[in-house]
Amino acid sequence: MGKADFLSPKAIANRIKSKGLQKLRWYCQMCQKQCRDENGFKCHCMSESHQRQLLLASEDPNKFMDHFSDEFKSEFLELLRRRFGTKRVHNNIVYNEYISFREHVHMNSTQWETLTDFTKWLGREGLCKVDETPKGWYVQYIDRDPETIRRQEEQARKKKQELDDEEKTARFIEEQVRRGRDGKEIDETPVFTELKRESEEEKVAFNLGASSSVAGPSKSSASLGPSALKAAASSSSSSSTKRKDTSSDTRGEKKKKSALEEIMEMEEKKKQSVRTDHWLQPNIVVKVVTKRLGERYHKKKAVIMEVRDKYGAVVKMIDSGDKLKLDQNHLETVIPAPGKQVMILNGPYRDTKALLEGIDEKNFSATLTLDSGQQKGKRVNVAYEDFSKLA
Repeated sequence: MGKADFLSPKAIANRIKSKGLQKLRWYCQMCQKQCRDENGFKCHCMSESHQRQLLLASEDPNKFMDHFSDEFKSEFLELLRRRFGTKRVHNNIVYNEYISFREHVHMNSTQWETLTDFTKWLGREGLCKVDETPKGWYVQYIDRDPETIRRQEEQARKKKQELDDEEKTARFIEEQVRRGRDGKEIDETPVFTELKRESEEEKVAFNLGASSSVAGPSKSSASLGPSALKAAASSSSSSSTKRKDTSSDTRGEKKKKSALEEIMEMEEKKKQSVRTDHWLQPNIVVKVVTKRLGERYHKKKAVIMEVRDKYGAVVKMIDSGDKLKLDQNHLETVIPAPGKQVMILNGPYRDTKALLEGIDEKNFSATLTLDSGQQKGKRVNVAYEDFSKLA
């Protein structure tokens, strides 16, 4: 029987049927051929080309399965990255869009039996964030492009620098306001000096200034001789200069003391504002926050064995005993229960051991009692990121 004409109803019906997706059980992945019914699939399985492909696959079946699995994984992740980005989406929605492509790799030819197994595998390998809900499994793509990571780190660094600049500006304004208030207080407060005489016979004289000179000589001054007037003038001038000297000395001492106190306060503030951008210390407990190492190490605790170049550390995992070399950006501090011993890692009390007394969740800080150093027994408030549990 000859082939149906191109515009005949049968030929049109065959083209419509072959256009859409067909049943998965009638698809041959080795030959990449889709059959429309059971009879067509049976005829294909008996064909010589199919038998030849089976002989090739029987020589190394794992090679073909790994090839199909890698292809399925790469195409699935590429669709997830391009279509949804880093959004959280249901795995079935992504899979439905993936299988809408006619030439896609079928899952029955891969190492995963179900979509759930494939989703769990993505989470274990650290390729995606996966979580199970009553509605099913959700996936979120993790963008590991070096350019994207560099851009994110640059944005975080810029944001931190802006916050530091704002803090410096606010601190400078507060310092200026404080200096202005201190200066006003010094100028406005009157200085009272004690009136002292060197001898009991010395007379107290008051210099009336220009008014006395304008008024002219009085009768008493005319009756006294010129020598008596000179002696009185010299004694009054000497007593007034002495009073001026004593008052100026006391004012100078007061100003000197206030300046010294101001310098001491500024030095104390400088000590408190001294912070470094590296905080790693040996023999402290930290938590791994990077997801590049997979779910096996994510959010797991470790002990720092060695610090390298201030910003890197060799850590030993507590649960598995594995040793890893990580950057400080991939680690975070661990806050123990109250009463445990901690190490202060940054700020004026750096490298000081302390006891954790309490936690202030509102201000993201904790109250510590210093356990070593000159200020042993002193209570201080330290931010979460500036201390960690001792191993």
